[in-house]
Formats: sequence, structure tokens, C-alpha cells
Amino acid sequence: MQKELENRFLTDFETNQNIVHKVCRIYTTNPDAHNDLFQEITIQLWKNYDKFRGDAKFSTWMYRVALNTAISLYRKSTKAVKTQDISDFAYKIQSNEYDDTEEQQLKDLYKAIHKLSDIDKALIFLYLEDKSYKDIADTLGISEVNARVKMNRAKDKLKKILTP
Repeated sequence: MQKELENRFLTDFETNQNIVHKVCRIYTTNPDAHNDLFQEITIQLWKNYDKFRGDAKFSTWMYRVALNTAISLYRKSTKAVKTQDISDFAYKIQSNEYDDTEEQQLKDLYKAIHKLSDIDKALIFLYLEDKSYKDIADTLGISEVNARVKMNRAKDKLKKILTP
């Protein structure tokens, strides 16, 4: 039973791991912090995988766990990420190198996104992932109307940052 759960997790995770990389890119500014956050999100996903009921798509659940982990870690006054030892199953997870060459032209956008609040970062991230307002609301645990209002405010803040 445990082996089957592990295999399902590994398959689901490897198929969708770019979600975690993208969340890490939004919430970190250097490769070491990116790797630490990636590891912590992976741990949280594994710890909670047995609670995933399948009511939503795996990717939607993964967004939610990844964003909640990133937000809770980076809300702390220190920016240090506390990690746990995952040596028991780390050898089974193959982390593909994250190639951000296509994203170089988005450097200014990422810089501006880093200046937003944690919730605004999550909203903009999900918007850039072409998520519907319903999906955004489900992922963040807010109403669809609230998601629309917050999104418009976040877009306005981003425009002000990008156009001095």
C-alpha cells in the first residue's frame, strides 16, 4: 500500500513539478533559496499526499500546497527556510534542472512581482498560469468575487511598479 502511494506521488509530482519551480521562482531571489523552498514544498506535498482526496485536479491541489508553504515560510521575519531531512525518499525524486532562458525577458516582471505582498504574488502567479477566477478562488480559499476584486487591485499595483 505504501509503495503504491509512493509510486502515485512520484508520478504525479514529476508530471507537475514545474508548478513548484514556478512558485519557487516567484518567492525566491537566488538558487539556494529556490532549492530550499523546492525541497520544503516537496516535503509538504509528500506529507499531505495521503489527504489528497481527488476532489480537485492534482495540479490545483499542488498549487494550493505550494503557495501556502511559500507564503507561510516567507511571512516569518527571517528569510531562512527551515528544511527537514528527506533522505528516505529524496533519491527517488529526480529534480530536472530549471531552465529559465525563456523567462529572461520577464526579468523586470519578476522583479516587480517580488515587490508585491504575498497574496498579490499568488494572485498574479495564478493569473499568469491562465487559471480561471474560479480556480484562483478555489486555490486560495476565497470567493470568486473576492478573487476578482483582489486581482484587479494586484494588477493596478503591478502596473504602478512597472510604469514609474
